[in-house]
Amino acid sequence: PPAPPREPTPLFLLPLPTEICLALAGVNIDKSSWDITQKGYEKKRAKLLAPYIPQAQGVDPALQKEPRNQTLAPSAAPAPSTSKYHRARSGGARDERYRSDIHTEAVQAALAKHKEQKMALPMPTKRRSTFVQSPADACTPPDTSSASEDEGSLRRQAALSAALHQSLQNAESWINRSIQGSSTSSSASSTLSHGEGKGTSGSLADVFANTRIENFSVPPDVTATTSSTSSSSARPATIDLPPSGIVKGMHKGSNRSSLMDTADGVPVSSRVSTKIQQLLNTLKRPKRPPLKEFFVDDFEEIVEVPQPDPNQPKPEGRQMTPVKGEPLGVVCNWPPALEAALQRWGTTQAKCPCLTALDVTGKPVYTLTYGKLWSRSLKLAYTLLNKLGTKNEPVLKPGDRVALVYPNNDPVMFMVAFYGCLLAEVIPVPIEVPLTRKDAGGQQIGFLLGSCGIALALTTEVCLKGLPKTQNGEIVQFKGWPRLKWVVTDSKYLSKSPKDWQPNISAAGTEPAYIEYKTSKEGSVMGVTVSRIAMLSHCQALSQACNYSEGEAVVNVLDFKKDAGLWHGILTNVMNKLHTISVPYSVMKTCPLSWVQRVHTHKAKVALVKCRDLHWAMMAHRDQRDVSLSSLRMLIVTDGANPWSVSSCDAFLSLFQNHGLKPEAICPCATSAEAMTVAIRRPGVPGAPLPGRAILSMNGLSYSVIRVNTEDKNSALTVQDVGHVMPGGMMCIVKPDGLPQLCKTDEIGEICVSLRAGGMMYYGLAGVTKNTFEVIPVNSAGSPVGDVPFVRSGLLGFVGPGSLVFVVGKMDGLLTVSGRRHNADDIVATGLAVESIKTVYRGRIAVFSVSVFYDERIVVVAEQRPDASEEDSFQWMSRVLQAIDSIHQVGIYCLALVPANTLPKTPLGGIHISQTKQHFLEGSLHPCNILMCPHTCVTNLPKPRQKQPGVGPASVLVGNLVAGKRIAQASGRDLGQIEDNDLVKKHQFLTEVLQWRAQATPDHPLFLLLNAKGTIVCTATCVQLHKRAERIASLLCDKGHLNAGDNVVLLYPPGIELIAAFYGCLYTGCVPVTVRPPHAQNLAATLPTVRMIVDVSKAACILTTQTLMRLLKSREAAAAVDVKTWPTIIDTDDLPRKRLPQIYKPPTPEMLAYLDFSVSTTGMLTGVKMSHSAVSALCRAIKLQCELYSSRQIAICLDPYCGLGFVLWCLCSVYSGHQTILIPPMELETNLFLWLSTVSQYKIRDTFCSYSVMELCTKGLGNQVEMLKARGIHLSCVRTCVVVAEERPRVSLTQSFSKLFKDIGLSLRAVSTTFGSRVNVAICLQGTSGPDPTTVYVDLKSLRHDRVRLVERGAPQSLLLSESGKILPGVKVVIVNPETKGPVGDSHLGEIWVNSPHTASGYYTIYDNETLPADHFNTRLSFGDAAQTLWARTGYLGFVRRTELTAASGERHDALYVVGALDETLELRGLRYHPIDIETSVSRTHRSIAECAVFTWTNLLVVVVELCGCEQEALDLVPLVTNVVLEEHYLIVGVVVVVDPGVIPINSRGEKQRMHLRDSFLADQLDPIYVAYNM
Repeated sequence: PPAPPREPTPLFLLPLPTEICLALAGVNIDKSSWDITQKGYEKKRAKLLAPYIPQAQGVDPALQKEPRNQTLAPSAAPAPSTSKYHRARSGGARDERYRSDIHTEAVQAALAKHKEQKMALPMPTKRRSTFVQSPADACTPPDTSSASEDEGSLRRQAALSAALHQSLQNAESWINRSIQGSSTSSSASSTLSHGEGKGTSGSLADVFANTRIENFSVPPDVTATTSSTSSSSARPATIDLPPSGIVKGMHKGSNRSSLMDTADGVPVSSRVSTKIQQLLNTLKRPKRPPLKEFFVDDFEEIVEVPQPDPNQPKPEGRQMTPVKGEPLGVVCNWPPALEAALQRWGTTQAKCPCLTALDVTGKPVYTLTYGKLWSRSLKLAYTLLNKLGTKNEPVLKPGDRVALVYPNNDPVMFMVAFYGCLLAEVIPVPIEVPLTRKDAGGQQIGFLLGSCGIALALTTEVCLKGLPKTQNGEIVQFKGWPRLKWVVTDSKYLSKSPKDWQPNISAAGTEPAYIEYKTSKEGSVMGVTVSRIAMLSHCQALSQACNYSEGEAVVNVLDFKKDAGLWHGILTNVMNKLHTISVPYSVMKTCPLSWVQRVHTHKAKVALVKCRDLHWAMMAHRDQRDVSLSSLRMLIVTDGANPWSVSSCDAFLSLFQNHGLKPEAICPCATSAEAMTVAIRRPGVPGAPLPGRAILSMNGLSYSVIRVNTEDKNSALTVQDVGHVMPGGMMCIVKPDGLPQLCKTDEIGEICVSLRAGGMMYYGLAGVTKNTFEVIPVNSAGSPVGDVPFVRSGLLGFVGPGSLVFVVGKMDGLLTVSGRRHNADDIVATGLAVESIKTVYRGRIAVFSVSVFYDERIVVVAEQRPDASEEDSFQWMSRVLQAIDSIHQVGIYCLALVPANTLPKTPLGGIHISQTKQHFLEGSLHPCNILMCPHTCVTNLPKPRQKQPGVGPASVLVGNLVAGKRIAQASGRDLGQIEDNDLVKKHQFLTEVLQWRAQATPDHPLFLLLNAKGTIVCTATCVQLHKRAERIASLLCDKGHLNAGDNVVLLYPPGIELIAAFYGCLYTGCVPVTVRPPHAQNLAATLPTVRMIVDVSKAACILTTQTLMRLLKSREAAAAVDVKTWPTIIDTDDLPRKRLPQIYKPPTPEMLAYLDFSVSTTGMLTGVKMSHSAVSALCRAIKLQCELYSSRQIAICLDPYCGLGFVLWCLCSVYSGHQTILIPPMELETNLFLWLSTVSQYKIRDTFCSYSVMELCTKGLGNQVEMLKARGIHLSCVRTCVVVAEERPRVSLTQSFSKLFKDIGLSLRAVSTTFGSRVNVAICLQGTSGPDPTTVYVDLKSLRHDRVRLVERGAPQSLLLSESGKILPGVKVVIVNPETKGPVGDSHLGEIWVNSPHTASGYYTIYDNETLPADHFNTRLSFGDAAQTLWARTGYLGFVRRTELTAASGERHDALYVVGALDETLELRGLRYHPIDIETSVSRTHRSIAECAVFTWTNLLVVVVELCGCEQEALDLVPLVTNVVLEEHYLIVGVVVVVDPGVIPINSRGEKQRMHLRDSFLADQLDPIYVAYNM
């Protein structure tokens, strides 16, 4: 490849003259207001800069045009858009508060640094249909010429402002780049979203998977390449495979094999494994904190916070002393109360203007005079007190609270209502106009109204008409609101007060004047009660600080219902007879310059604005050349408390200074609902130097320490002061949490002020009020300093030199992560400094923290633009993570993008943070893109467990004996003592028993088979079964030419034919192998298993039905397996009438009776050998345990192919002579009632089923119990209902089954479970006598350490275990340490070993694992067993616990608890996890999770969830799953896969086939809805 072009030399080596800078600023402003095209912008800019650009040789001209010096181009120039700027900008209440050129530059630098360590993050995989936001444009991979350039030169020429140019553009995607450097064409995005595996046979993924992979030096990364364009799918042959140099983010030299092995050695080359490899590579990078990363794990593995960094900055100053403001001057004519001021002006200066309102176009529409204000307020006050109720029962009394519901564009009506309430001595509570029944945060407002006891709402006629109504015209009941009576306050509805009526105006005291609502960080709404004296003294302090004089004009752009808008525009206004011009938010949206024009027109002396208004005015500045701001003596910037306000103020000043704006007029101030105005900059003296700035180190700030940042300008925060303390006030800084201890002078804390006027409180919340409004600061020793109570302002800051107050953030935006404090606003600013225009809306970003695993985790949520491509979004997200990581040294836990306009909004258009957080936590945010980084953020996991060198088995035994603990063993009743009738003595073999029954009780029915309707389709008496078996035997002899000992596969649906075929085989001495028939609709998946068992069992012949025989030889079958090599297939539909010459009798009972094949949950096919003696012993044990004899009936609804299900279906009835009603489980799919109605109809006492059957009934019939009653189904007859299983009992399922059907008579004691394993199919079975199954709660954390710790019910992290039935007669069980093979003590976890006459005699063969040791069947304990018993290892972990109950033998009962299969457990972080525990947690997290399965792949935990909701919920699950696994299991999820219901494979016993799932996932066969790779 050609050498990369040299980096262009930096453009501005020499400082630019000021006029060029200003002209440039002008061009940039033009561009940002979208009145200039991109090309025009480039041209103008180039022309201005031409003389100053040193021509660098060999540089792409396009690169040359890129603005290099970030201070010149505002980073925030929004994308050129054809629409007028008005429309495009409506989104941003927070818009430009965060603009800071220095910061943008810092972010660039940080990102550039990251770029050097290129790393490919695996992009999530998404199904196309899921979140189609925009039509994806078709694209083709580039030709080799553009792809072969070095990666460094492949830059996307962004057609946008200079924000990210010199950073991260690596070859994350192929760029359709035009060498000509026209910067317009290049912004076309190149790569589609991927994951569209469906139906595009020619997609590149397949090409990668099937072509000459050995040529690639790196795994094909399909993130960059799968595209499903029509051209590529039509002509797969012509696709140019890119040269190996440019596969995503990996260097050419990284020669790694591209065929990856899965853990069990199966090579997999697929998209998934590539991505996982990328993820692993990413995770191998060192974690961020140099802190001590882990801590010692003591016995209970308590999680501790990492030790503080010894190098962290600590405050060194002395303790601060409270700062006093100048004394409040006593002006002789100040009124005794605000109402008195209104009365004075209203009667003496009636013609003076008080308030001017504007219409939607920004033109003045009405001016309220002081006379009108006085007379209308008077009328309202009179009406409120006298005209609403009757004379004896007035609706309102002085002191009652009333809601004021006035729209933001009607200040006049609001002002009249507000003063009307003050004159009537009722307390106004201004709130926002509700828009819908369920506004964001509306419920909390309702709570405030309710707690204030509000029954009356004042509003205007127009507003009332606009409120949402019900069908019959009534106003809807807003969610959470009390019932309100609405009162219209338009003049025509008010009564004139009689001449003799006067309002009561007393001197101001501590009684409440009004209540301002305030939303806390958690989203609850509190009412801040302002007393009349506090209101008055605050007006006095503002009058003095702002030096207001009578008749001045004030332009107010703020919300007049609360905060500074109310204090200046409604209250101080009247006190000083000012004239306020109120500019509503709606006018600002359509005409951003309106407030500047109002200042110009009215020669206003003061304007009240927010940074947003400054920014909007700059954007629209070109519309007005001739405005003058020379009249302004104060431009009060009320969100000066936002540290990012400084750049807006500077930019506004530089632009409007030529319009007469005086630099000293800019007056930032800081306010809060509780402390009112905290500090304000006084208007300066012309020509005096402007106050300095503080440039603080972000790192210092995170430790609450003030450090001037000198060395690393990338992580600095520039803050402007907000002036001095208010006149008459005092200020101190205290520690934000804990005791209000005074801070040191170089420490940041919460600002507290003392305003001396009492009576401020949170309405109705005495406790919180005390902590906020009555704070007495303490010194470091904890003793109070003075006795003046202070109010906590909720602002964080410090008092700098010259007593100037600096604010660095709000308590509400505080994110405390691992002991360091970060500010949400700072993080938003960093995120926005990453060029985001194409991806997200600037004003719609929410940052909050959620508490996960003992620490706060930062979540960033933003609204994605509809036209943003998948690739752009992912790029932006990964850059934001890097930028925040570099600048704030903190990891982001989750970054989510949601579709446009879906975040909950506050009334003025900002994002409702607490509601967003709530949506996030309850999984209703519906993101369209999500990136989680738990691996990076979670640094407080306990240290991985190291296996200690084992204590020898002998020491364990001795230790237990010394501690007085018994060895954990248990046994069933002794078979020898309980001889039953002569049957056992006479007949050793089951075949003999059947022959004897056929003679003794020929017509006794043994089996009844039911169909879905519940009708008997087939029966078998003793003699019928015997005769049929004989005929099958003779058929085998004739057609099969088999010898004794040959294996025969029986392929039958569940039924009596299967039983007859089984005995037919025994009659000829063949060994039957029962196999589940293949599913006709799903041959591809089910037939290979059949084929495998046929091959592995070396079957000489297959017995089956005609239908299945045809299926085995069909064309469809041929597609799945080789049908030419089946052994002889014999159908048993038409049997000969030939007598069998003689029935085979085995020479010894140790001879093989049958083979039992089963696929374990880990995907292993094992066949075990069952001898004739084992069969007899097993049947006898079950007969004794369940008290089965010939007059009894049992019903079974199980699969008859392996394990205990087969034994109950085919063997037990013949042995014990009881009648078995057979219900094939698949019949339940057509008739859910079948099993229960059969049990009820036949009055069955004992019934057996599988978990799948129980789950079907629980889910399907749970809500139909009444229907069951109506059908007459009653279960009071049931004594035992046994679930046959080879796993830990599913307590929650059995308990919900019992509870659901208790109403139809099911005894709560009836349901129990069995336990069996491959080596012994029936170890436990509840039976009829003996104590009920017991349950215990064990501690999950201890279980992971292979310990059992019993805890109380309801203990956190506890797991409910139930005993798996009683141990069968003749069975002995011991619990053994699987490593040392020594016995363990009572209530200790170990492997369950079993000894019994019915243990299988060994494995027949094991597919896929020839090395499975024979010692599974005859192993001795390494110590402590003198008898040298031979044990079989079950492969299950469990424990034995001696209970207080008495067993049938009269001794204390030993309960066996099964915890789970050893080969299923996951070893992670040195601990042992059972998948079911993680799955249970995951299934609980969201209602839309239908099923869940987990497995590990290369040490990553993969969680697969089935989504039963709508697809837009898919991404909601990712954070929830990650959170719950982290919280409850201390594990970080590596990959979350969201799939459709039914994808997780489940076997006939209802067990999840996790290994099959894993293989399908790695082979890319799941068609997932979404795959998230956690960083």
